[in-house]
Amino acid sequence: MRIGLAGAGRIGARHAGALRDSPQVESLVIADADPSRAREVADRLGGVATVDSVDGLFAAGLDALVVTAATDAHADLVKRGVAARIPVFCEKPIAPDVSGTIEVMETVRAAGVAVQVGFQRRFDAGHNAVRDAVASGRLGWLHTIRSCTLDPAPPPREYLPNSGGLFRDCVIHDIDAVRFVTGRDVVQVVAVGANRGDDIFRECADVDTGSGVLTLDDGTIAVASATRYNAAGYDVRLEALGAKDSIVAGLDDRTPLTRAADGRAPALPYSGFIDRFAAAYDAELQAFLELVAGGGDNRCPPEDALEACYAAEACELSRRLGRAVHIDEVKKAG
Repeated sequence: MRIGLAGAGRIGARHAGALRDSPQVESLVIADADPSRAREVADRLGGVATVDSVDGLFAAGLDALVVTAATDAHADLVKRGVAARIPVFCEKPIAPDVSGTIEVMETVRAAGVAVQVGFQRRFDAGHNAVRDAVASGRLGWLHTIRSCTLDPAPPPREYLPNSGGLFRDCVIHDIDAVRFVTGRDVVQVVAVGANRGDDIFRECADVDTGSGVLTLDDGTIAVASATRYNAAGYDVRLEALGAKDSIVAGLDDRTPLTRAADGRAPALPYSGFIDRFAAAYDAELQAFLELVAGGGDNRCPPEDALEACYAAEACELSRRLGRAVHIDEVKKAG
C-alpha cells in the first residue's frame, strides 16, 4: 500500500514511524503545512518521501490517507479524501464542532468510503479488558464508571485558542471510552470547570480542570475528569464498578500515583499520551490498514465520533450555563 500522511507534528511523526515499519506499507509520503517539518521527519526516519503540499499528496497515487494535521484542517482533508475515493484515518476530531462533524459524516456516508477516527483507547488492552468484563456480566449491573485524563503539563499556548476547550479536546476521550466499554449512550450531563493555573485558559474562555457527571441510558453514572496540571505524570485510568465486582484499566507500575501507606511512587511514570498509548496507537493503525485491505471492521466510525462529540458539547454547555444538559438539546441545536 502507498499511504499518505498529512501532518508531521508530534502524533504525525509517531504514526509516520509506525507506518514506515509496517510490512503492509510499501511506501509512505508525508506533507505538512510547513514542508521543512515534513522533510525533517522523513530524514530522521529514512525511506520516506515528502511533498510540499496537500495537493502534491493527493497527486501521489495514494491507497489511503492518514490525517494528523491541525484540528481545523481535519474536516476538509477527510472530505477531500473520500471525494477521491481514498479511505481515511483521521485523528480526533473530524471537525471542531457538532455541525461540522455532522457535515463530514454525511459526506462520508454519501461517498461510501471508509473513515476511521482516532480514539486510540478503543485499542488499549486495559480498556478492552474492561469492555470484555462488562459484556460478560461478571461485574453485575454497573453503578459507576470513573475515567480520567490527567496531563503532566498544559499544551503549547498557541494550541489552546483553537483546541475547542478541555471538554471537546480532552474529556471527549473519556466520554468515548465510557461509551466503548459500556456499550451505552450518554443521555444527560452536568459539568463543572475551574482555572487555577495559567491565565491563558481564562483568556481562551476555557478551563484547566473539569469534570462531567454523565448519566447513561441504562441509569449508570459515569464521571469523566481531566486536568492540564498533573506534574506527577500522565495518568489515564478507567474504573468500572459493578454490583458484583469491579475492574480498572491503566493501573500499573508506571501509573503516576504515590501510595499513601508507604510513600512509594513509580520510578518511571508515564510522560505523555504517546508513551502511555504506544501499543494502542500501533494497534489502531494496524486495524486501519486491515480495513483498507478489505479484511477488517471499522472499530471507530464517524458515527461513534459524533456521539462523543454530542456529549462533549453538552459538557461544555453545562459548564457555561451551570445546569444539567440533556443530549437531545445539543442534537437539536446541531
